[in-house]
Amino acid sequence: MKRRVWQVSPLALLYVLLTAVPAFAQDLEPRAYSASPVGLNFLVAGYNWLTGQVVSDPALPFSDVHARVQTPVLGAGHSFNFFGKLALVTAVLPYSVAHVTGKVFEQNAEARRSGLGDARFKFSTNFIGNPALAPRAFMAAPRRTIVGASLLVTAPIGQYDGTKLINLGANRWAFKPEIGVSFPKGPWSLDGYVGALFFTANDDFYPGGARRTQEPVLTIQGHGSYEFRPRLWIALDGTSYHGGSTRVDEGDRSISLNNSRLGVTVSLPVSRYAIKLAYSWGVTVRAGGDFRAATVAWQMGWLSPRWSGR
Repeated sequence: MKRRVWQVSPLALLYVLLTAVPAFAQDLEPRAYSASPVGLNFLVAGYNWLTGQVVSDPALPFSDVHARVQTPVLGAGHSFNFFGKLALVTAVLPYSVAHVTGKVFEQNAEARRSGLGDARFKFSTNFIGNPALAPRAFMAAPRRTIVGASLLVTAPIGQYDGTKLINLGANRWAFKPEIGVSFPKGPWSLDGYVGALFFTANDDFYPGGARRTQEPVLTIQGHGSYEFRPRLWIALDGTSYHGGSTRVDEGDRSISLNNSRLGVTVSLPVSRYAIKLAYSWGVTVRAGGDFRAATVAWQMGWLSPRWSGR
């Protein structure tokens, strides 16, 4: 029974774009609110490749930007009973290697960075359609429409230097509350999420000591996935994000974001584990974010001893 249980595990750890820019508004995360039993543990190791206009902060004096960013990622998670509802906590830590070229004040320039990115912590709960069930009861329960909510917190522990234009960390906190709906129909699952990103100020912005603020960003995601058999599925993904204009000190505000992305995600069963492959690209781009991203991730899951026989 253990093997069957974690085949339906949530996938919140797999989609991380923690790089030199606040790319988390552009994440594509199918099945983020899928059903799961309590007592389930996750471990994920992944690798992301990004290429294109990854460094997109309009407050920077950059033009003709092109970046190549490689990011190994480690993540872990645990599901538990939260006042009778299923809840999940996850933590993700990236390490990025970036090469960025472009023009600074019309002069050709390049930068190379390697180091830790900002850490992510996420709490989510399915408050409709997925009560907190032991594994045996969970396997007998029918699939239902799920309504859930989450809070993503990004902590500023990444490499940062206010005298440099390009950094792997953002030197600020970010908070993303979100609500999501997952509607299962036979082998299909349709998901939709709406969230908003809020940022604290960066008080050590380029060229050092400047204060950078950013307006909230509205994010919308939609996903359609088809499951051929447990752990073997494919999803089409889409997201759009709006707002997020920035200001340095008392200067003029930058233009707002009005961007969208599409992607595809594939899950493949390999022995007792799962391999996830994902690819996404920019569709409409008003300010930055015109990049392509590829991800490969390995995931394993196991039940805590307390629940392994239930």
